[in-house]
Amino acid sequence: MASKMFRALSIRNYRLWVIGALVSNVGTWMQRVAQDWLVLTELTDHDGTATGIVTGLQFLPVLVLGPYAGLIADRYDKRKVLLCTQSFMAVCALVLGVLVITDSAELWHVYLLATALGIGSAFDAPARQAFVSEIVPGSYLTNAVALNSANFNLARLAGPGIAGLVIAAFGTGPAFLINGASFIAVLFSLTALDREQITAATRVERGRGQIVEGFRFVRGRRDLLLIFSLAFVVGTFGLNFQLTNAMMAAEVFGVGAGEYGILGSVMAVGTFAGALLAARRSRPRWRYIIFGAVFFGASALASALMPSYTLFMLSLVPVGLFALTFLNSCNVMVQTSVPGHYRARVLALYLMVVQGGTPLGAPLVGWLATLFGPRMAVGVGGGLSLIAGVLAVVMWQKYRADAIPLRRQMQRILTWRAR
Repeated sequence: MASKMFRALSIRNYRLWVIGALVSNVGTWMQRVAQDWLVLTELTDHDGTATGIVTGLQFLPVLVLGPYAGLIADRYDKRKVLLCTQSFMAVCALVLGVLVITDSAELWHVYLLATALGIGSAFDAPARQAFVSEIVPGSYLTNAVALNSANFNLARLAGPGIAGLVIAAFGTGPAFLINGASFIAVLFSLTALDREQITAATRVERGRGQIVEGFRFVRGRRDLLLIFSLAFVVGTFGLNFQLTNAMMAAEVFGVGAGEYGILGSVMAVGTFAGALLAARRSRPRWRYIIFGAVFFGASALASALMPSYTLFMLSLVPVGLFALTFLNSCNVMVQTSVPGHYRARVLALYLMVVQGGTPLGAPLVGWLATLFGPRMAVGVGGGLSLIAGVLAVVMWQKYRADAIPLRRQMQRILTWRAR
C-alpha cells in the first residue's frame, strides 16, 4: 500500500522537484503567517479589513493575469518560466524582510509587495501545475498531483509553527528572509532535472484568439463548469483561513503569534491526511469533489461555534481534511480530463476562479469580522460553501444519468474508503 501511495517518487526528476518544492513551500507558509501578523499587530491595531486587503492584493493578479499566464505556460518552456517566476518571488520576499528588519516597513510597502508577489505567483502557478505532467508518465499523474498536495500541506504543517517560533523570538523580518532564501532549493532542483526525461507537451504557436480558445474549451464542458462554479464559491468565501485564523487567535481567544502558528499547523494535519488518502486513489472521482465541498462547509461552520481555543484548534483538522479532498479532487479532475496543449490555460482559469475570488472574499470577510466578529466571518464562509455543495449535489444528480443515487453516495462517502 505504501509503494502505491508514493509510486511517483520512483521517478528521479519528480523526487528532485518534490524536495525543492518542500523547502520552498515551508518558506512560503512562513511568509503568509508573518505577513498577516505584521499587518494585524504591528502596522495596524488589529484591523481585519487591512489584513483582508493584503490577502486580496496577493491574489488579485491571478484574476487579471491568469488567462495570459496560462497561455505563456502553454507557449514556452515551463521549466524556464518557473526559473523566472521563482527568482522574482524570492526577491519580493527578501525586500520585505529587509524593510521590516530596518524598521522601514509601512502598510503601503506590504500592499505593494503583496501585489508583486501575486504577479509572480499568477505566472508561476499554471506553469508549475502543468509541469508535473511533463516529468511523470500519464499513469503516475493522479498520484503525483496528490503527492504535490501532500508536499504542500507537509510544508503547511511545519511552516506556520516555525514562523510562530521565529516571530516570537526574532520578529517578523527574519521570517521573510528565510522565505527568500528557501527559493534557492527549488531553483536548484529545476537546474538539476534530467532534461532528456522531460516529456514536454506540444507548445502552442503564436496566433490570434488563443486565450479565448481556453474560455471556449471550458464553456463547452459542463463538467468543468460545475467544478469551476463550485471552486469559485468555496475559494472566495470559505478558504480564507490565512485571515480568519489570525483574527480568531488575536481577537476571540487573545493568544499570541506562537498559538496562531499552531492553528495553521494543526489544520495542516487534516490537509496532509487528506493528501495521503488522495495519493491512494488511482483516478479522480466526482463524489470526492461534491461531498468534499459539502463536508468542508459543514465543518467550517461548526468551527465558528467552538467556545475555546483548544476546541477551535481541534476543529480545524476536519476542516483541513475536507478542504484538501475537495481541492485535490478538482485539480486532478481538471488535469486528467484536459488535452496537453490546453492544460496550462485551463488550469490557469481554474486557479483564477479558486484564488481570483480572494480579492473580493478576503476584504469582505475582514469587513464582516470587523463589524460582527471573526466567528460571523468564519460562519458565513462555511455556510455559503455548504449551500454551494448541496446545490452541486442536486445538479450532479440531475444532469448525470449514470450518477449513483444520493443515499448510496452518502453511505460510500461516510465509510470513507479511498480507492
